[in-house]
Amino acid sequence: MAKEIERKYLVNDDSYKVMAVKAVVIRQSYLNRDPQCTVRVRIKGSQGFLTVKGITVGATRDEWEYPIPASDAEEMAERLTGGWGIDKTRYIVEYGGFIWEVDEFHGKHDGLVVAEVELPAECTAVTLPPFVGQEVTGNPRYYNSTLAK
Repeated sequence: MAKEIERKYLVNDDSYKVMAVKAVVIRQSYLNRDPQCTVRVRIKGSQGFLTVKGITVGATRDEWEYPIPASDAEEMAERLTGGWGIDKTRYIVEYGGFIWEVDEFHGKHDGLVVAEVELPAECTAVTLPPFVGQEVTGNPRYYNSTLAK
């Protein structure tokens, strides 16, 4: 079983774009949004994924992710959820010895930009990049499963 330890922040400016080493388009939807067990289907670039996540405690939760054919992900999203709930571009930024994922949302959440960093332990100190603003770790308003509704 994998553990995901992640901190999440709102983004203040678009300096992440020039700092990014790559960007990828992501579409995702949720087969189950129960906080005890979320199940997500996603297409990241051209690859499909099915992800199961447990409840978040602090900044940590259980996570299992499996690659699936993109065509299966498309069918699941359409047939089981009525289409993609989230459309975003993810920018990858290397800063302070960590990989930051900056998600720029499109469509109904256009203008929302959130940065996440995965950590080896909750107590790990992190130097924040200049584009990072208010921390929203643990705030359900910014969970992708909430945004996908």
